Amino acid sequence: MGFANTQPYEIIASPVDVWFAVVGTAFPLIDATPAAAWKKIGSSGNLNYTDEGVTVAHPQSIEKFRALGDTGSRKVFRTEEDLLIRLVLADITLEQYAHALNSNTVTTTAAGAGTAGYKTVGMSRGAAVATVALMVRGPSPYGNDWTLQYEVPYAAQSGNPEPVFLKGTPIGLALEWTALVDPNAASVSERFGRIRAQHAAPI
Repeated sequence: MGFANTQPYEIIASPVDVWFAVVGTAFPLIDATPAAAWKKIGSSGNLNYTDEGVTVAHPQSIEKFRALGDTGSRKVFRTEEDLLIRLVLADITLEQYAHALNSNTVTTTAAGAGTAGYKTVGMSRGAAVATVALMVRGPSPYGNDWTLQYEVPYAAQSGNPEPVFLKGTPIGLALEWTALVDPNAASVSERFGRIRAQHAAPI
């Protein structure tokens, strides 16, 4: 499984898909179709994302030390950092709306004699914040039909969507996931996860 890309490969203008799974689920091999445990955000994946696209943000806070005898900074200290993944989801099936509602369970009531079937999801989120594993998949900057994926072992939906019902404009759920520190990270640099990019075909 790969993504079409043309030279120069490192310049990419392409949609991506965002996937989620239960925390602890193994990430798929870079050239493999994700297992059934991985589900796309959006009933039709990126066909349910608005044109704002998928944003991967790396904000940080830096404190600068300036000495009395100099005008420039002599040292900097990173005091905060985050990894954020954002998109606007044009899909309000309850299974997808649940991403904005702490991954609350969707229940299904079957139709009966003279009664319609329906689905329900609760809207209160409570004190405990649900976490998921998250993956963003798109084309590799190293070749055609190869894959790049952001692998985030722990993430929490931290956005505050405000769906607006308008004439002629799809309802959008502005979702944002914040990466949490992975206590089982292989190294300090992978505490928010890793970016994996295919650079060669299997031998």
